Amino acid sequence: MTLEQLRIFIAVAEREHMTAAARALNVTQSAASAAIAALEQRHDIKLFDRVGRGIALTEAGRLFLDEARGVVARAAAAEAVLDDLGSFRRGALRIVASQTTAAYWLPPILAAYHARYPLLSVDLAICNTEQAADRVRDGEADLGIVEGRIDDPALASWPIGEDRLVLVSAAPFREPVDAAWLQNAFWVSREQGSGTRSTLDRHLRDRGVNAETLKVALTLPSNESVLTAVVAGAGVAALSSLVVARTIAAGALHAAPLDFGPRPFFCLRHKERYRSKAADALLELIDMH
Repeated sequence: MTLEQLRIFIAVAEREHMTAAARALNVTQSAASAAIAALEQRHDIKLFDRVGRGIALTEAGRLFLDEARGVVARAAAAEAVLDDLGSFRRGALRIVASQTTAAYWLPPILAAYHARYPLLSVDLAICNTEQAADRVRDGEADLGIVEGRIDDPALASWPIGEDRLVLVSAAPFREPVDAAWLQNAFWVSREQGSGTRSTLDRHLRDRGVNAETLKVALTLPSNESVLTAVVAGAGVAALSSLVVARTIAAGALHAAPLDFGPRPFFCLRHKERYRSKAADALLELIDMH
């Protein structure tokens, strides 16, 4: 069994598509198929069911996927240690960030990081806050940067920045925005696991509003899709000030006279995994901003 076979297996399992996995790894489809076949034949086990032109993980494949990810993550960590010990001018930094921080807050910092350390590569993955925490805990990322609070004993978490949630609508707010108004409004919401949603739910509870019984017109998976739906008149939403600033300035959205207060961004790091110089350098740069 080789690391390359494991990487191919993980890619195929995550996409459930041989051609897409081969393309993502820049290998031929025949090479990807051969790697999967070698694993199955060597261990006399079926990892995928072939259904028509598609494939799906078997139960054995699902169990093996967690182990394969762990092995590949440990190999990457070992490689990072050698890169770190060999020269700070080489290596890679793996970051996972939630949507708001990745799209609006982090890019200028990463640009400054690249200017200072041009030979260090940065791999940025984007997902919601809960998924980001999972990746840091599982060793798939060195650092996580999120806008939701995470309570995980394996992870260190500390504030590194902030924004504010803004309640927005396509129409001006004519009435007082009190608890009754919030409870009866039609909402466009982010998905469960989103830091924006969890922060809004907490603010609503503080105002005596039951977040679980809101009139949710749409639940959407990104800031941009929520923003577009609100501009189209689908309802109201609470989004980061970083997300809505330009649209409000253009007159396409209106902000409610409601102060949710500052919302901190948090950095996540595994308490027991190796701390790379590349990650420490980024955190030092963040402290300077």
